Amino acid sequence: MKKPRCGVPDVDIAGFSTFGKMPKWQKASLTYRIENYTPDMSVSEVDDSIKKALEVWAKVTPLRFTRISSGTADIMISFGRGKHGDYYPFDGPGKTLAHAFAPAPGIGGDAHFDEDENFTFRSSRGYILFLVAAHEFGHSLGLSHSDDPGALMYPVYRYKNPDTFVLPPDDIKGIQSLYGLNPNKNSFVAETQGQMLFFKDSFLWHNSPQNRTLQKSLITDFWPKAPVGVDAAYENQQSDRIFFFKGMCKVWAFSDYDLVPGYPKRLSSFGLPRGVRNLDAALYDADSGKSLFFVGNNYFSYDDARETMDRGFPKRLDQTFSGLTNKVNAALQYRGFTYLFSGPHVFAYDLKTGRLNRVLRSSYFLNCTNFQDSLLSNVFV
Repeated sequence: MKKPRCGVPDVDIAGFSTFGKMPKWQKASLTYRIENYTPDMSVSEVDDSIKKALEVWAKVTPLRFTRISSGTADIMISFGRGKHGDYYPFDGPGKTLAHAFAPAPGIGGDAHFDEDENFTFRSSRGYILFLVAAHEFGHSLGLSHSDDPGALMYPVYRYKNPDTFVLPPDDIKGIQSLYGLNPNKNSFVAETQGQMLFFKDSFLWHNSPQNRTLQKSLITDFWPKAPVGVDAAYENQQSDRIFFFKGMCKVWAFSDYDLVPGYPKRLSSFGLPRGVRNLDAALYDADSGKSLFFVGNNYFSYDDARETMDRGFPKRLDQTFSGLTNKVNAALQYRGFTYLFSGPHVFAYDLKTGRLNRVLRSSYFLNCTNFQDSLLSNVFV
């Protein structure tokens, strides 16, 4: 209790927990306002820290946050010391770092930070505002403390590199128990070594020709050094490697279950423009020996043998894939056809002729009703 920590009381429960009666916001679009600033950091650093702290929760839920500069927001954010107007005075440096209130009218959702602390942008010589704020916003959204030492909602402050931070599984389970999955965060499918793999957030479902029942595991159970929550994945049969892509411009490569030396690398190592910060989908075309990367309404073709991006790319999707007008959520090659998932549909193409063969529902590859109901609004491969 003497360690630097959050001022919200603990609860005696295993893993994540919610407040009594499970208060939560009854809307997905929330506003926030930064009422004042700490002199420890520049205004832009505070703005960036708060925005990224809210994005931590937006990435895994339907919640969206909009900043306002005047009036009363759902989440009012302020810095103060001692008695600061909420009947829960701060206690000076090194003890309670901040506190926040569960969703409710009035002060509900508001987050207060103790000005007697030294908040920083990235330096470990102080308390990184992004980490403290991300924890407090968990309370603002309805989460109480967790007894999992690895969880963001663990009550004691622990340093983590803000540039590589990913929300731990315990926190994802907790917040999604209140608000559900992010409907825009795609799941995706890949085929490797005779297995069909289905990915979503931190989890992996897998089956095989011998056993069609989907088995659920953490991605890290198979690839311990894989990132938590990936944007896209595919297997390159030529190099016999599996690639995982995640925002922050990073790609991981695995040979079997081992991280290939030199990885993770930046997306630009494939010749992608530096402005491309994440992929929507990726696949390896076994016939041409090319890797296709899908970004928005465009796609890129990468020559794996020459390790260079093909000339003339990016191209618009509809230049090559007739009938495809929206972005690709997932991509997969299976039994001679290329399947591109877009919204609720999957488009099957013969890349040799460029013809659209048929249009299917995105759940076509799934034979598990419970998995479909809980997982899929969009699929990407």
